[in-house]
Amino acid sequence: MSKYVVRYGSMRILRPFASAGKNCYARGDRVIVRTDRGLESGVILCEAAEGAAAKTDALHEGQVLRKMTAEDENELARIHNQEKAEFEVCQRCIRQLALEMRLVDVEHIFGGERIVVYYLAEGRVDFRELVKMLAGEFQTRIEMRQIGVRDEAKLMADYGDCGQPVCCNNHLVSMPPVSMKMAKLQKATLDPTKISGRCGRLKCCLRYEFDTYESMLAELPPIGASVETPDGQARVVGHEILTRQLVVELEDRVRKSFDAEEVAALAAENRPKRRRTPSRSQ
Repeated sequence: MSKYVVRYGSMRILRPFASAGKNCYARGDRVIVRTDRGLESGVILCEAAEGAAAKTDALHEGQVLRKMTAEDENELARIHNQEKAEFEVCQRCIRQLALEMRLVDVEHIFGGERIVVYYLAEGRVDFRELVKMLAGEFQTRIEMRQIGVRDEAKLMADYGDCGQPVCCNNHLVSMPPVSMKMAKLQKATLDPTKISGRCGRLKCCLRYEFDTYESMLAELPPIGASVETPDGQARVVGHEILTRQLVVELEDRVRKSFDAEEVAALAAENRPKRRRTPSRSQ
């Protein structure tokens, strides 16, 4: 039995799926899968090797039932058209009940087992009456999902400033924490309009190289350290991390840049040798 990583659902969930029988699939194959939510349509990404499976939610493994047929494609198109009408009905019910929530999206599961309603709200919302109304309208199970602004971007956004599909709607399994410290370390502009993504929060891509920057920075003398340079003693006032250069201020207040290896080698040559102290026996 082969296993594959499949992307499915409006939230573009990634999970490992076992194939039914001896069926084999290729990357990009559109398939029907059985998940904990019911029958859904998905796309094969790759075989679920150990490395790939580790990046997915392996606790909820499903099953690939078959490749999508022409009938399945027609049914999926019908469901997507139906979702537009369901969205309008849901919006009308929310207004009727005067609920403090903003409807983001409605997802109709391929097999019809449930309809998932995604919404934004400042706090808790008592949607019990809304669920009753929607269940009566659609005659299926209703699942309410409160999401954040990053999840909203995952559902609704298309392309980022880089010209590529937004990461949250493409390959990210979980939303990594991102802070201004990461932007400062990578010397990114601190203009919020330029380092914010479609969700209005700091771009997830600021997280990708942060660990590399931190490990490279750890190999350089810290700000304020005294070093020996080809032009004499100086104090470190800045770093060019990727080029491994140090910005130093000489004793005459002139600032210059030097390769870190050059400064480190001279510092090692001028460092007084420590005398070994014989260990005392206890």
